[in-house]
Amino acid sequence: MESLVWGFVFILTILGGTVGSTRRITEGNEALVERLGRYHRKLTPGLNFGIIPFVDEVVTEASTREQILDIPASGATTRDNVRVEVDAIIFWRILELQQAYYEIEEIEKALENLVITTLRSEVGEMKLEETNSARNRITRALLESLDEATEPWGVKVIRVEIQDIKPPESVQISLERERAAESERRAEILKADGEREASLKQASAIADSLKLIKEALPEGSNTAEILRYLVAQKYVESNFELSRSNNAKVVFMNPRDLTESMSELIADTREVNRKSDFGSSSDNGSPDN
Repeated sequence: MESLVWGFVFILTILGGTVGSTRRITEGNEALVERLGRYHRKLTPGLNFGIIPFVDEVVTEASTREQILDIPASGATTRDNVRVEVDAIIFWRILELQQAYYEIEEIEKALENLVITTLRSEVGEMKLEETNSARNRITRALLESLDEATEPWGVKVIRVEIQDIKPPESVQISLERERAAESERRAEILKADGEREASLKQASAIADSLKLIKEALPEGSNTAEILRYLVAQKYVESNFELSRSNNAKVVFMNPRDLTESMSELIADTREVNRKSDFGSSSDNGSPDN
């Protein structure tokens, strides 16, 4: 009976030792084992045997997958002495867990401080108007600085994103006013260019009309009469269009000027028609007597 008890105790000891010397690590994680206080080995995903109870100790287990660290918004001063708030985010992962555990304490805090320091340095070399357009330059500088600093830690910063660069509210209002003024100035320039182009086209059209009318009239016709006819016609058409508008309007006109304009238009129209008829008769030959 006593031998059975000792046999049972021996089996339990073997089972306990086996279970105690085994450690399961999930995929995407790694662990470090110390033996009597000194680094012994690294545990990889799966079942790991050979961990001696009371002698070996699993001191840490950490993820080797890509991780996200959101850097809180921090203040930075631009070269033209404007205080801005910069918000960034980094994507990083552990390449060598042994170095990350033994070379640096609180690795996320270290990464955060390193990013903030580099951001302040880069923004300090730029003017406010350059900060938004130079985000790629800032991220490149961050990556270079972080790669150099984190290499001894066994950590790799994969990419950096600048989420926002926010100046003070008063500066934002001034910038909005400046953009609005610039947009208005460009609109005025475009309007002036359009009016100038329209005037040029109108002048070209009048010149073409004069040329066609001159060609239609007999040689030696008075060009001044033709021009006066066109001006009077344009004047009457403009007033006619104005009268057709539904908007309320008050037009002050000198009746004498309107009467003279209408009379000149009628007279000039008759003169042009008379000369046109005369030119046509001359071309067709003299009438029979």
